[in-house]
Amino acid sequence: MHWPSRSLSSPPLRLLRCPLRQPRHRRARLDRRCSTLPVDCWSALKYVNSSRRVADAMAALLDLTTLTSNALSKIAALQRCGPDLSLWGPPQTESNGYWSDPPAASAPQSGSSAPLPSSPPPARPPNATVCKTGSCDYLAVQEAVDAAPDLGSDRFVFHIKAGVYEETLAKRRPNQGAVATYDSASVAVLGDGFAARDLTFENKAGPSSHQAVAFRCDSDRSVLELVEFRGHQNTLYAHSLLQLYCRCRISGTLDFIFGNSAAVFDRCSIEVVPRAEGPAKAGSNPVAAHGRIDPAQATGFVFNGCPINGSADYLAAYRRKPGAHREYLGRPWKEYLRTVYVNCYMGEMVMPEGWLPWKGDFALSTLFYREYGSRGPGANPATRVKWRFQIPEEHVAFYSLENFIQGDEWVPSEQ
Repeated sequence: MHWPSRSLSSPPLRLLRCPLRQPRHRRARLDRRCSTLPVDCWSALKYVNSSRRVADAMAALLDLTTLTSNALSKIAALQRCGPDLSLWGPPQTESNGYWSDPPAASAPQSGSSAPLPSSPPPARPPNATVCKTGSCDYLAVQEAVDAAPDLGSDRFVFHIKAGVYEETLAKRRPNQGAVATYDSASVAVLGDGFAARDLTFENKAGPSSHQAVAFRCDSDRSVLELVEFRGHQNTLYAHSLLQLYCRCRISGTLDFIFGNSAAVFDRCSIEVVPRAEGPAKAGSNPVAAHGRIDPAQATGFVFNGCPINGSADYLAAYRRKPGAHREYLGRPWKEYLRTVYVNCYMGEMVMPEGWLPWKGDFALSTLFYREYGSRGPGANPATRVKWRFQIPEEHVAFYSLENFIQGDEWVPSEQ
């Protein structure tokens, strides 16, 4: 990882300077993660072996997933209908007529960020410094991470000075082994309240290396501002819980923003890069693959005011042979995925149909793909696939920072 090579100047958030605020509703943490982890374990075990022990473990995980889904459905019914069991029923989603009544809030507007701060309080001194010159506490970022206290109750701040740090970073739990794509990340974060600013996370595996994650986030109430994520397939793994990405730059090729978190991408630049050298290696390039697996999960991706475009190399290849380079806003990785684009610019390479099926008609009747206020040469509601729609104007506020991830409760602010 390294510092951005070009400035992304705009007023900063109040990151790393204030205590972490706790959200009022802890149920959100339950329904955003409890089904995700058993399914991840089950998916990873498919590639281990065909022994009886593995088969028994997979069967137990399926039973656990079913029980968890039932519990989430009951919690959702209790929240919506109260204790009268006669009113309870299967969980509904936006796709079959259910819209939560959000608290009063204005619809998200491109370039606006009402709950986000406009001026920072005094900077908080770092707990550890890292640089290549030997004048800091540590020479390597992993050394500083290893020295940080486990399960600390306060924020631990690293100041990483300018330079390129070619490392694979994670604060590992004891005896935690590698698990497929999940463990391919150059940088992985787990502790609640992770915040980063003015960094670049990069996985240098080439476009032919399949899944290669640059950054994986399992941090609840994480905030990343003015951060670059560089890779090819599966660049950014927004795995679970509440996440905010503000004015970041995310580049990749295939499914390069994926996971099952509840994440808002506010004014982030989404940039497609060539899949491989030469137009003969072109293909279909979906941006997002959300992994919502249960209709009662309050997860999804919301892109607000984000330009969707291509790098100079990608656009040059696209213009030479447009039919070989097909860019889509997303495809259905899991059955109940939720992906929303609000007030986003769609570049010329975005296909008229907008969205790509995964396999046949999988998830087409249960997914939630929506747009509102799209503009640019790749934005034409009339040409979109029939299984996605525009968001009704009266419901756009549901996908604001305040309502979708309760950002006004936990995003750092002046004290």
